[in-house]
Amino acid sequence: MTTKRYLTPSDLIEVISSFHELLRTHEETINRLNVYPVPDGDTGTNMSLTLESVLDELASAGLQPGGSEPSMESVCQAVARGSLMGARGNSGVILSQLLRGFTSVVKGLSELDGVQITEALEVADITAREAVLKPVEGTVLTVARAAAEGARRVVDSWDTTQEHGASSLLGAVVDSAHAAARETLERTPEMLPVLAEAGVVDAGGRGYLLFFDALGHVVGGKFLPSPPAFTVPVRHLASYAAIGESGEGNGFALASGHPQLSVRYEVMHLLEAPDLSIPALKEAWEGIGDSIVVVGGDGLWNCHIHTNDVGGAIEAALDVGRPKNIRVTDLAEQVVEERWVRDVEAASATAAPVANLVASAVTSVVAVVNGEGIGRIFRSLGVHHHVAGGQSMNPSVAEMLAVVNEVPSPEVIILPNNDNILPVAFQVAELSTKAVEVVPTSGSIEGFAALLEYDPQAGARENVRAMASSARRVFTGEVTMAVREAEGPDGPIKRGDWLALTREGIAFSGDSIYGVAMRLVAELLEEHGGELITLIEGEGARPAITRQLSEWLVENHPGVGLEIHDGGQPLYPYLIGVE
Repeated sequence: MTTKRYLTPSDLIEVISSFHELLRTHEETINRLNVYPVPDGDTGTNMSLTLESVLDELASAGLQPGGSEPSMESVCQAVARGSLMGARGNSGVILSQLLRGFTSVVKGLSELDGVQITEALEVADITAREAVLKPVEGTVLTVARAAAEGARRVVDSWDTTQEHGASSLLGAVVDSAHAAARETLERTPEMLPVLAEAGVVDAGGRGYLLFFDALGHVVGGKFLPSPPAFTVPVRHLASYAAIGESGEGNGFALASGHPQLSVRYEVMHLLEAPDLSIPALKEAWEGIGDSIVVVGGDGLWNCHIHTNDVGGAIEAALDVGRPKNIRVTDLAEQVVEERWVRDVEAASATAAPVANLVASAVTSVVAVVNGEGIGRIFRSLGVHHHVAGGQSMNPSVAEMLAVVNEVPSPEVIILPNNDNILPVAFQVAELSTKAVEVVPTSGSIEGFAALLEYDPQAGARENVRAMASSARRVFTGEVTMAVREAEGPDGPIKRGDWLALTREGIAFSGDSIYGVAMRLVAELLEEHGGELITLIEGEGARPAITRQLSEWLVENHPGVGLEIHDGGQPLYPYLIGVE
């Protein structure tokens, strides 16, 4: 293939499409460049979903690879808007700024040469850095600057009076930018101790490098790289302290000590607000969190913060405008649940009301569920309106509001069943024209307990008091598998070890799923007492282990009852409740 001398609007669409395909196929590889041992989605997933939104925006504008030649302005508008509206996580927001900066330079052109690509990369670098309150070197920002500088070196040294044979300035610029980005990515562990300690490069920078692979493919016909097969040698985990910017899993500095996040939650939302009000939001957020990125303009902003004060972050946004599509992620416990959500959404994400059971109800319940079996349990307890979601796949305000509005009863109770979804539920309660109350359940088992006090013929306000009181009588824990090595509160954690999680984070670990589950039940009983154990089996649970737990409970706590249910939740073989 002859190296192109110019990029057309159709070529730019092909670059974006190839970039998305690379992010999709390298998603798991990039996700592994994280240091927390719980299986999570994170940088690769967030960057891929951000690009997916760009492709959706291009498609809705009728701009597809192989179609008629569009204008550069229409392509750039779709890329900029799609990346802003669809940005996920810190890495997705910064990627959106890189793309928005790039397109802001070239949108008025008909085709792009090496000089214009260089200028676009330079503005992309500046735009992304301006969006981050406290830029940190050793992250995707460093890789973006290196790529721009690599491109500039070629432009400044290119002699147009000399014969360059089959090579073009555009091809030389793309090759130099790619080489500089790759070399700098390999040096990111020298700049950030957290990366050196974990034995990885920066995840966001690794994702952005694929953009230059896509450029090289379209400009010079270079092969698109396949994802490498490897296991990331993360060696240590210690306490986290947010450092400002990076791919999510690498956005923390590590120090020795107990593995707890000093900044626990990631809050993201779109914000409709006057441009002049944004400095006040940034100032308010700077007092309650870190890793602050606020991007956009013309009244629409994409906002991101790491904080322990979720309510304060949302209230600050309400003070200056109207937040929507609020997403809150627990950085200590985030878990990828996209596969289950995709499987369930088509059939039961907004399950149709059972008219003959709920038509006469004064108050109906809408529950967020993260497993097919858990959905069946909620239905058996009288809940016929479900929203699919969970820890890292938080439903949006719009998704939850749509279900609430479909409910035929005039009053509604929401069971979020996850702390991350709680702020979204409260936002729905404010926006709905119905009388909506929220029972602040942190997990499905608390939701089950709350429903023991549910009276469909009573009003929402009357229900919420009794249901919340019932939910508070339950104490919960979870068992999952470590996906990478780390240092835990009771010693080293190996990949494949079993982790016991409570609301405080990792409690302990071990190499036996039975030993970890049994110890978790024992410690919950010792700390809180209890008369009934609820055990929800998920993917990875085994009948022999469940039987052993049952026999241990009978032998050691003969007065405590046991209920076992098939929940079908992904990644967590056992959810445990003590009441």
